[in-house]
Amino acid sequence: MMDCTDRHCRYLMRLITRRALLYTEMVTSAAIVRGADPKRFLALDQSEHPVALQLGGSDPAQLATAARMAEDFGYDEVNLNVGCPSDRVTSGRFGACLMAEPQLVADCVRAMQDAVSVPVTVKTRIGIDDMDSEQHLDDFVGTVADAGCALFIIHARKAWLQGLSPKENREIPPLHYDRVHRLKRRFPALGIVLNGGLKTLPAALAALTDADGTQLDGAMLGRAPYDSPYMLADVDRTFFGDLAVPLPRAAVVDAYLDYAMPLIAAGARRHLVLRHLVGLFHGCAGARAWRQAVTRIGQEGGDPRSLETVAQRLGESRVLAA
Repeated sequence: MMDCTDRHCRYLMRLITRRALLYTEMVTSAAIVRGADPKRFLALDQSEHPVALQLGGSDPAQLATAARMAEDFGYDEVNLNVGCPSDRVTSGRFGACLMAEPQLVADCVRAMQDAVSVPVTVKTRIGIDDMDSEQHLDDFVGTVADAGCALFIIHARKAWLQGLSPKENREIPPLHYDRVHRLKRRFPALGIVLNGGLKTLPAALAALTDADGTQLDGAMLGRAPYDSPYMLADVDRTFFGDLAVPLPRAAVVDAYLDYAMPLIAAGARRHLVLRHLVGLFHGCAGARAWRQAVTRIGQEGGDPRSLETVAQRLGESRVLAA
């Protein structure tokens, strides 16, 4: 979710769901530790909690420093990404290529755990290239768990580090939810969260339990809620039993613009702030007009507050059509 789940996106998501754990886009430890402005990567609004920082890197000392800075900024969890297969990630010796070096990942996790009091978790794949047997996955998870990691987010696809693009690695390698369930049976004391190919909340809920009754500990959704953020309005009820009524879409727009307008007035690029609203009416009558309005105001100018009128009109049309 690089270049997607920035702090503006997370603010919008939190308006829709109170309970879901939000994750940042992946940020390299070098950018945080050696960059001129770490606040650019670490700034968050207090409303975002619970929120986790996702790090990329392979230098234990540098990752420990970045994790400590994240805790100082108030993050509730630090997650090490060992699943991203992009070329620029692999060339920097972090991401999915680290599945071939479980002891190094364990050293990184141990250093981070020693530096912070918040949980340190790992996001990974079921395998890479020809290292995709269940024994390889067991060895990786066992080695990293021994270093203190108690929760793994498993993208249920292998990654091909050569020959497939990052997009293709999200779609072409087949999904193996069964392997994630078997991993949970072999490591029952660990938290195992399922990721990959989960496009709806009912599908995510159904995938948590297999035919043998093995229950996973959670589901991570990425692209689907970014493209259609209001699907998260049912998360609190579906996964947490929270019956509080979510904000309607028009109210979400009002609240988000209350947040966005001061930022734009202070010089933030309006496109980068408003772009996360594009999918808010996905699946609704008038969604195309909404997308066009957000894009036009974000790129060409105009009063962002005019989006409130568009959202209200779309909300009323949905009520009349019900």
